[in-house]
Amino acid sequence: MSPASPRILTLPGWQNSGPDHWQSHWERQHGYERLEQHDWQRPLRGDWSARLQETVLDSPGPVVLVAHSLACILVAWWAAHAPEARNKVQAALLVAPPDVERPDLRQQLPGWAPIARQPLPFPSLLLASSNDAYGSSPHAQALARAWGADFVNMGARGHLNADAGLGDWPQGLALLHTLMAKAAKAQKNQLPPP
Repeated sequence: MSPASPRILTLPGWQNSGPDHWQSHWERQHGYERLEQHDWQRPLRGDWSARLQETVLDSPGPVVLVAHSLACILVAWWAAHAPEARNKVQAALLVAPPDVERPDLRQQLPGWAPIARQPLPFPSLLLASSNDAYGSSPHAQALARAWGADFVNMGARGHLNADAGLGDWPQGLALLHTLMAKAAKAQKNQLPPP
């Protein structure tokens, strides 16, 4: 990896991503790194945010975040409270954000509501399914608008996880590469002339 290449971090959601999850495939095939949390079963927003904070700050160069499910909510919360997010994070791919403000999920995941709804300080792309049991398509679209993220409806693919049978999910990977190219171009255009 050259110094200018971003470090790509996969951020799994609640209960982690198993070996058949597309995040795990991408890590094995492309060398992406998983952000390991201390407790996958009882996630605490403060603990998860602190772990993301220390990992991003310890990265020598730019970081690209690839978040699934609860980790999308984490990215938004952390970005709203971390001024260095603008300088360190090049882009974020946000996949299948759950509606943690819904009564059943609020009970299962206490402390994750309310969802931070400030615009993200880096380019982002939100991918959602039209039949996700954890968050409706209108909910995902509303989050994309609030976060200033581009939105892509992936069709009826459930929670866009291993159960959806995505395998190594080439479509998602292509969208990530498009996002990264767009973010790199935007960053290049913002640099002052030499």
